[in-house]
Amino acid sequence: MDNKQIASVKDLIANKKNIIIVTHNNPDGDAIGSSLALYNYLIGKNKNVKVITPNKFPDNLAWLKGSSEILVYNMKTIKCNALIQNADIIFCLDFNALHRVDKMEDALRNSNAIKILIDHHLQPELKSFNYIFSKIDITSTSELTYNLIAKLDGIEAITLDIANCVYVGIITDTGSFSYSCNYEDCFTICASLLKIGIDAETIHRKVYDTFSESRLRLLGYCLSEKLEVIDEFSTAYIWLTKEDLNRFNYQNGDTEGVVNYALSIDKIKFAALFTEREGIVRISFRSKGDIDVNEFARNQFNGGGHRNASGATSKISLTDTIKHFKDSLSNYRIYLENNKNEETLLAN
Repeated sequence: MDNKQIASVKDLIANKKNIIIVTHNNPDGDAIGSSLALYNYLIGKNKNVKVITPNKFPDNLAWLKGSSEILVYNMKTIKCNALIQNADIIFCLDFNALHRVDKMEDALRNSNAIKILIDHHLQPELKSFNYIFSKIDITSTSELTYNLIAKLDGIEAITLDIANCVYVGIITDTGSFSYSCNYEDCFTICASLLKIGIDAETIHRKVYDTFSESRLRLLGYCLSEKLEVIDEFSTAYIWLTKEDLNRFNYQNGDTEGVVNYALSIDKIKFAALFTEREGIVRISFRSKGDIDVNEFARNQFNGGGHRNASGATSKISLTDTIKHFKDSLSNYRIYLENNKNEETLLAN
């Protein structure tokens, strides 16, 4: 992290009072973990601070300190707009471009507040932020937030409440250390969180062992009825209609991690999940090795994210979205893990 930027942000925090923290639409464990870690740090410095999410966050994160104070934009739009308009500083966490906050975008763009980005996704929207803390070779935005707090005030500023939030962000964005975690600093930080006093086993149970019966039945339905395998391209995908989601009483977060089951199949290198909701199709991409789903998501669906984990949305029908996905596969030569020196080329 750039020491000059750190010093500037430290001075800003010391001299400004009204601070807003925002994160992306459909917030996940890293979005909420990083936001609440920063929230608890700023509350400890006696700031007027609020976390605003575009829509509801998963219930399995509601135990984190400060979660009950989160404002949901699409439920309290007028109040959130007023807070954003009157903010001195807006921290933008776990997204690289303002369109990722959905209906909150205009309010953020029109705000005169100083905007500070903390994020680990590719290609940040540089012009939209006054300060940028961006690093892609890191597990999560929560880890970046830990580093920022430590730089601002030392490790002693990381309280147990902050540590819990950081750990949730790390484990959810790495699938409990099963991907995107081959960094020494990740485990050094986790060791420091344990020294602070987190109970890693209890946190894991709270995050992963509190599924509703309907969520578990939805997962079973995904695997038994909605999984398609395309052997030719080492690809598998799962698709869910809005009727499917209604049938299983879908709640935000219920499809979190489902795409990884498709990727777990032997010889599958590329996986996707399509869910039809709120008038659009939401897409999650996952891959193994050198298969760049960030590039695929950008080129085919105007999406993006990480090399091995990306997302997108589609405004055409679910049927047409899946057709476009399959047609796109036939145009690309999806190279396998052992072809590390090859570029992704158009087939033929």
